[in-house]
Amino acid sequence: MSVERQDGAAAGDKGQAAVEVAIALPIVVVVVLGLVQIGVAIRNEVAVELAAREGARAASVSAAPSDTAARAARRAVDLPIGVDTAVSGDVVAVTVTYTDHTSVPIIGHLLGPVTHSATVSMSREPP
Repeated sequence: MSVERQDGAAAGDKGQAAVEVAIALPIVVVVVLGLVQIGVAIRNEVAVELAAREGARAASVSAAPSDTAARAARRAVDLPIGVDTAVSGDVVAVTVTYTDHTSVPIIGHLLGPVTHSATVSMSREPP
């Protein structure tokens, strides 16, 4: 039989909220960190796609497409990207890659590095 306190709680329930928080808090923290890591990965994917578009556009109007594509792609984003340019007839294709070393605590160690890659092809225009 439990003894009722003046506030309506049973005498044996003291500290129950602290135990529930101690159980739930690590789960909530891991979920929030996972969402942050997903946001960072999406941002990096969009940045890689932007760099590929910028590089392809610059290469399509340049007499030296490889150098121009690399400069334009690197200027577009602030990431250590790799840029590869292929010219085939009237088409130039620029491939941008970036290896994202997941850096969010706890989650980053579970996922490992993620490689983002984007390829954009454009018709060459006379310089």
